[in-house]
Amino acid sequence: MFAITGITGNVGGEVARNLLAAKQPVRGVARDVSKCAAWAQQGCEIVGADISDAAALTSAFKGAKGVFVLVPPNFDPSPDFREARAIAATLRKALDTARPGKVVYLSTIGAQAAQPNLLTQHTIIERMLGDLPLPITFLRAAWFMENSSWDVAPATSSGVIPSFLQPLDKPVPMIATADIGRVAAALLQETWSGHRVVELEGPHRVTPNEIATTFSRLLGRPVKMEVVPRDTWESLFLSQGMKNPTPRIRMLDGFNEGWIEFAGGEAGSRKGNVALETVLRSLIERAGKP
Repeated sequence: MFAITGITGNVGGEVARNLLAAKQPVRGVARDVSKCAAWAQQGCEIVGADISDAAALTSAFKGAKGVFVLVPPNFDPSPDFREARAIAATLRKALDTARPGKVVYLSTIGAQAAQPNLLTQHTIIERMLGDLPLPITFLRAAWFMENSSWDVAPATSSGVIPSFLQPLDKPVPMIATADIGRVAAALLQETWSGHRVVELEGPHRVTPNEIATTFSRLLGRPVKMEVVPRDTWESLFLSQGMKNPTPRIRMLDGFNEGWIEFAGGEAGSRKGNVALETVLRSLIERAGKP
């Protein structure tokens, strides 16, 4: 049996669907079990556990052949990343006590970066789990293509998408959640010892301009990217309600300046199959746009 955290989300759901397709038993782990009715109907065992509850997580992980761990994103962490440190300690305690057969932890590109940024939260968790006596795979995924869900509205309303990724012709490693789910499910069914890192990105790297061009083709109207000036980011993020925008700003700097990258570079990463156009078409359909 495989325990899947975040089963009600995009990535966790993809992991579960791939395991079920492989005729593997699945235990769905969710904070709100009322959202899991469809999974229960597909034969999944459902258990409730919050990422901050060590006892509940231990119970959810106990007896599992493998565990997929996904930590809810925090886009506005405290300056000392105390939230990530607390989650790391909770996960470590639960995994050390439950001792599942293996673990796949969804981490991120740039988890090895020395400069503090939003992704440092995963660096902290990787390090905390790093000496557990369990087979652990740190699946370091690229920028999610699904982040373009925020681009659908401006693409359809004005034809101008504001871009924090810049310059607009700089290729960025991106990945579809469908590929993450497929690869994570496959990794869970593998046998390995110790700890390993798997770096994952899409079929090719994507520029912001390519995102605009793809939207234009799908929508049948001109769409372009427009750079959001770097010196406006802090005031903009503060106006949107963020308390500590520095980590997010530094993450964007890392992608734009190139120091957020895979340890093995583009040549060393595993490649997914899902194209950008497939993801953007799905996002447009989901938004109910023509």
